[in-house]
Amino acid sequence: MRWILVVAAFIVVPLVELWAILSVGDAIGVLPTIAILLADSILGSLLLRSQGRGAWRRFVEALRTGRMPSRELADGLLLVIGGALLVTPGFLTDIAGLLLLIAPTRAIARRGLERTLARRLSAGLAGAARDGRQGPGGRRRGAAYDVEGTAVEHDGTPVSGGPPRIER
Repeated sequence: MRWILVVAAFIVVPLVELWAILSVGDAIGVLPTIAILLADSILGSLLLRSQGRGAWRRFVEALRTGRMPSRELADGLLLVIGGALLVTPGFLTDIAGLLLLIAPTRAIARRGLERTLARRLSAGLAGAARDGRQGPGGRRRGAAYDVEGTAVEHDGTPVSGGPPRIER
């Protein structure tokens, strides 16, 4: 499945972009086509700057209030992707980048991203539990372990001459 995405990203998308640029160039001319591509890149960069500042303010505010900034991080990621798409020359990537920079369509993309991450995380955890893979620290996830030890009751009176003594 990943190979299909790689092929689409590096072969199909540039070919479709080239076809779209040439089609628009045939319809309206070379200079107007270049002017449109330049104008939407400038407009996109201004939009990215304003949306990025807003996302940064929301991120800082979430940290200031002690709330986990997961929504703000997702918005920041989508803004970076949108900005990268705007830098890529072409009409289709510019449209996709602009859609990620506009708040209502970014919210839709964020919900899709959250669903995808939740599904992959739950599938990964279920697979790890089923396969018995190890978690952090080399310990098997979900594995019970025993720690041997003893306890001694202490009446709470201070012991002179140092720290309390532990009787065995």
